[in-house]
Amino acid sequence: MKKALFAVAAVALLTVAAQAGEIKYHEWPCAPIAQEITTIPVVMDVGYWVRIKDQDSLKITLSQDSIHTYSGCTNMTVETNSCLTFSCSISKVSKDGNVVVPGNYSCSVSPANIDAPGGTLTACAKITDADLSKVPGGSKGVHVANVTIKVVPRSCP
Repeated sequence: MKKALFAVAAVALLTVAAQAGEIKYHEWPCAPIAQEITTIPVVMDVGYWVRIKDQDSLKITLSQDSIHTYSGCTNMTVETNSCLTFSCSISKVSKDGNVVVPGNYSCSVSPANIDAPGGTLTACAKITDADLSKVPGGSKGVHVANVTIKVVPRSCP
């Protein structure tokens, strides 16, 4: 009976010693050489990103459509890794607490939807009922508004 118990213990010891991934100390090299013992998978979640190229050089220059109506557009190159919906808002510029050119301001973007890898987005601004009495005639490059481009990810088709 002692022999059977000894045999069971020996088999159990051999099973534990031969598990996968364990370093066999009796086979370790004499030199300090790195040994592979495991591989760990690396995973990540990829977020949404969007880039508008050359943002610093973008400007919408308004030209006169009629006596109190001005409009203008600019094109921008969009790069993205997802499907996006664009929109815009416009805010009047004030100087010394007064709107530089009072009027009705609006903006638009086209196309509103851009898919990966990107494309060209056109942003436009328009002023109707512009009150030009606040700015001296012949003024050049008058900063009257800021257009803010907004974006939200959407499901790709």
